[in-house]
Amino acid sequence: MSPTDATAARPHILQVEDNPSDVELTREALEQSKWDPVHHVVQDVAEALAFLNKQDPHGEAPRPNLVLLDLGLPDSSGHELLKVMKDDDDLRTIPVVILTASANPDDVKGAYSLHANAFLTKPMSFEEFQRTLEIMLDYWFDMVTLPG
Repeated sequence: MSPTDATAARPHILQVEDNPSDVELTREALEQSKWDPVHHVVQDVAEALAFLNKQDPHGEAPRPNLVLLDLGLPDSSGHELLKVMKDDDDLRTIPVVILTASANPDDVKGAYSLHANAFLTKPMSFEEFQRTLEIMLDYWFDMVTLPG
C-alpha cells in the first residue's frame, strides 16, 4: 500500500477550533489514538465552509468522516456552521460532534435542535480528554456505519 493509499484509508477528522492550545491538545490525543486519524484544522466558519465545499485554498480537501466543532468561533457561532451543514443535502450526512468548553444547557439544546450528532464538554485533564476522544472515535469508527 502506498503512503497515499494509507492516508486515504485513515479516517479524516476536521476540527473547527480557533484556540491553538485546544488544537494542540486534540492533535496530541489523536496521535496517541489507535485510529491514527488524519487531523485537519480550520479556525473559523468561513474556512470550514471552504474546506467542506473544496473551495480555495482547500480545493483538494478530503471529505471528513467526522467534524469536531467548537461553538465559540471568531467570525460566527459554531451553531451557524452546524445549521449550514445540516441544511445542505451533501454535508448533512457528515457527523458533527460539538467539542466545547461550554456546559451551558442552552448551548446543548441549541446544538441538538440543529441536529448535532453529539455534544461533548471538554474534560479538564489531558488523560480525561484523551479517554473521551478514544471512546468517541471507537463509537464513530467502529460501532456505527457511516455513509461512504
